[in-house]
Amino acid sequence: MKNHDKVALITGAGQGIGLEIARVLASNGLHIILNDIEKSLTEEAVAEILKEAKGKVLGISGDSGDTVFIQEMVGLAEREFGKLDIVVANAGITLYGDFWEYSPNDFFEVMRVNAGGTFFLAQAAARLMKKQKTGGSLLFTSSVTAHQAHKNLAAYAMSKAAIEMLAKNLVIELSEYHINVNTISPGATLTSRTASDPDYEKTWSKITPMGRPASVRDIAQTAAFLISDEAKHITGQNLIIDGGWTCISPSPYN
Repeated sequence: MKNHDKVALITGAGQGIGLEIARVLASNGLHIILNDIEKSLTEEAVAEILKEAKGKVLGISGDSGDTVFIQEMVGLAEREFGKLDIVVANAGITLYGDFWEYSPNDFFEVMRVNAGGTFFLAQAAARLMKKQKTGGSLLFTSSVTAHQAHKNLAAYAMSKAAIEMLAKNLVIELSEYHINVNTISPGATLTSRTASDPDYEKTWSKITPMGRPASVRDIAQTAAFLISDEAKHITGQNLIIDGGWTCISPSPYN
């Protein structure tokens, strides 16, 4: 990425994919606003990224599905930097559950955080980008489950499919302001959470055509491209990063 003193806001960046995206952007000289719902994770992530950052790194803890807090995050960017160039709406929750027993509370919480949080963060960020008249880039984190059915993830898959349709629809709304919007759909990815399952890497290495699950670096490098100046003519698109799994879709449950 080329650094033009840009400012990026990344949600759900206290660990895993979001943290690695923040690391890649910070190492390329961008100023970073890093969010996680857990204050300890936010503080640890900021301290870690500062070791290799070339720009400023700020942390802000809170619920990225809360519309008041969304305004606080965007407001922080405007106060501290006077602008916001890039938003990565990465935060999300996964509440597994059998379709027959899935509760309304779990369903609406998944939709609130994943779909609602992405929608209203995009809205708030795009308003600032429109006012700046310098354009910007939005990137949403979807999932391969938006493309292939996965056991006990019906509600989660719905929320991720909704995010991809949101990106397509926002092409109508945002293109005239030089704001592009895309999604990425990670497949099986090795993170601190998935690594806690002793069978995870073995299972997904066996059924992934490329022979291994993704690393967080694989996902972050793809994200960095889509929000770079080199990708400004790409908008309304989704990029699956799964080592080919969705092409053949063998079940991890067999």
